[in-house]
Amino acid sequence: MTHSATIERDVAAKPAWTSKQIVMLLVVSIAGLLVSLTQSLLVPVMPELAVGLRASADDIAWLLTATLLVGAVAVPVFGRLGDLYGTKLMLLVAVASLVAGSLVCALSDSLAGLIVGRAIVGLSVTAVPLSISLIGVTLPREHAATGVAVISAMLGVGGALGLPLAGLIAEYSTYHALFWICVAGGVVAFPIILAVVPEPARAARGRMDIPGSVLLGATVLALLLPLAKGNAWGWGDPLTLGLLAAAAVLLAGFVVLERRLASPLVDVRTSARPAMLLTNVASLCVGFALFATLIGTASYVQAPAATGYGFGKSILVGGLCMLPGGLAMLALSPFSAKLRPRTALIAGSLVIAVGFGARIVFTDHLWQVILFTTIAGAGTGIAYAAMPGLVMRAAPRSELASANGLNTLFRSVGSSLASAVGGSILAAQTITIAGYALPSLAAYRTLFALCAGAAVLAAALALFIPRSVSG
Repeated sequence: MTHSATIERDVAAKPAWTSKQIVMLLVVSIAGLLVSLTQSLLVPVMPELAVGLRASADDIAWLLTATLLVGAVAVPVFGRLGDLYGTKLMLLVAVASLVAGSLVCALSDSLAGLIVGRAIVGLSVTAVPLSISLIGVTLPREHAATGVAVISAMLGVGGALGLPLAGLIAEYSTYHALFWICVAGGVVAFPIILAVVPEPARAARGRMDIPGSVLLGATVLALLLPLAKGNAWGWGDPLTLGLLAAAAVLLAGFVVLERRLASPLVDVRTSARPAMLLTNVASLCVGFALFATLIGTASYVQAPAATGYGFGKSILVGGLCMLPGGLAMLALSPFSAKLRPRTALIAGSLVIAVGFGARIVFTDHLWQVILFTTIAGAGTGIAYAAMPGLVMRAAPRSELASANGLNTLFRSVGSSLASAVGGSILAAQTITIAGYALPSLAAYRTLFALCAGAAVLAAALALFIPRSVSG
């Protein structure tokens, strides 16, 4: 057989994408991107919001905390509901929540109204794991891995794009415009998803586990609330310690309950298998590194030159430094789909470690910050795109949406840990410039070292994922 004939045979063996498949992936990806944007969109404008709403920094922080807490509770619940009653149906509910919550925020001029709106938006966080499950079973096998990789990368892409977008709007408009963008995007995405995306046949049987949902929700709240507010409350405060202890007790009770149920919210036996457990813990580590990129780049670039590391740039420039990393995540996600999932997770994690390791050493020029942040972002895109492939191989078809939801929950816990640990480090190691306490270069280097270490740990964990399910 000639070389040209071999090429023709290979092309014929892999059917081209149809226009319907492209539209389906595009609209579902946009929904995931919008949801991811909501998690970083407010970060650069928090100080302006505090001034405009005459609120303290601690009160304003609830705009982020409300979304985080509601999203973390909703992700496993919506995943199980998707398995039982339809993944597409629950994705539409998630997109509708994005529109409704963003509309409330866009029309609100009070802190209370914004917090309520942001809590509703938290329900939309479930769109990404639901989209991963939906695309994974509706696209043909030869395209499913690429589609899943693109959607999974949206978690990082949205975070990177949200900062420059918010910075641009902060300079030329009001915060209301941020929410109107999400409203418009959701209004466009909803009817297209309804018309174009098919509802796959439901493989799960049973009923919704209400007691388990309540218990897991209480566990997640008890864990994430002190992580989000620990810097403000104090890590030795009885409330902080009490909630963390309660989270441990509630988690133990949840495991006992789920093992006894015929139709559990989370199949703890499947989740405890090495393939799932190692993938989820590695996801936590990568989620830690991703969020630390957000808190360790824009503020770093905006710091005055007198700090010895900052460049005194605007909010917009600080956000734009994240943009190449976001584009790298998107560009490399299809590349990740061509690798075996375990290989991609190891490679991506090691690339993240290289990027953060270089950030420790190279601090003299802005281009160095952009370059090595981009490298870390590229690694994040590869690693994030690999995780759904590992989940889909390890979880039964009847539990696919809930398994992807649990994996997303682990990523959220990693981000919360990064916020808590990173915030504590940056607050503890400071220098005083013109009467203001700012994080020192040593503080940022410590944060970057932790991120590099977390990425190396993710790669090490991936080495032990059984080959039988790792591709």
